[in-house]
Amino acid sequence: MQHLDDDRMRDLLPSPAEAVELMRQSLRALATGEASVAPKSHVVHEEGGFANAMPAAWPARDLLGLKWVAVTPSNADRGRPVIDGRVLLSAPDGSTRATLAAAELTALRTAEVTGASLDLDPRPVTFLGTGVQARSHARVLEALGRPLTVWGRRAAALEELRTWCAVHTPELELRTESDRARALDGAGVLVSGLPIGRTDTAPTPGEREALAPSATLLPLDYASVVDAATASTATLVADDPEQFEALRPRKLGADYPRATAATGDLLRQGRPEGRLVVQNLGSGLGDLVLADAAVRRVA
Repeated sequence: MQHLDDDRMRDLLPSPAEAVELMRQSLRALATGEASVAPKSHVVHEEGGFANAMPAAWPARDLLGLKWVAVTPSNADRGRPVIDGRVLLSAPDGSTRATLAAAELTALRTAEVTGASLDLDPRPVTFLGTGVQARSHARVLEALGRPLTVWGRRAAALEELRTWCAVHTPELELRTESDRARALDGAGVLVSGLPIGRTDTAPTPGEREALAPSATLLPLDYASVVDAATASTATLVADDPEQFEALRPRKLGADYPRATAATGDLLRQGRPEGRLVVQNLGSGLGDLVLADAAVRRVA
């Protein structure tokens, strides 16, 4: 059995374009039932801390495994990572093929699922936030040839992002914006990557009205930006509706709308008219597919 740490994973993970295609396939497989996942199991191990287990299987591709992620807020005081995780890949006979560090893989998977979902809407993308996911999404959007506007509160964070993109995504058409109202006004595709659980980041009534009537909203931050009031104005789909329903009351709130279809259904059938919310909470299947691709590059 081999273990791949994050340094190895940076070299072994598929290119953004290849990974987007793998996520398209994964979303469709979830929608058709060809692959299966279980709702994330959730345990609390300290105040504000939790851990999730995310099993998945895709028999037609001999994929079986589990992603394990632990969030430990007290690690911040110890100078250690707050989030840590592993992916375990099993062989068809149940033996362990490999274990892999999850940080690089998760950052890529989240952005690549967004990339696959962007098949539903060709308009330019606005991203709220300047953290790790802003950079991961910049890589994906460069690969897709899509322009990107990033909003951030701090001028210094926006400058750091521009500097990073000049080196790592030189072909990306990037615009930065510090005025949130301007960033949201008329936005066609909005991806939000602000801290999960904040209550002061949802659009004001005026900002909500300023969004394009047919906007596509992809919240990475659960209900922090796309709150129940915003989601109620849209058709809502999820990468895995069963998992979404299991997590909805706890993670998004009992008043949050239910998902009416899978993201993969729309990739096969087309986008409905009007405003659309795509809640891809992150299924273990996408992680396994990328982990498998990395392990195959070692073999």
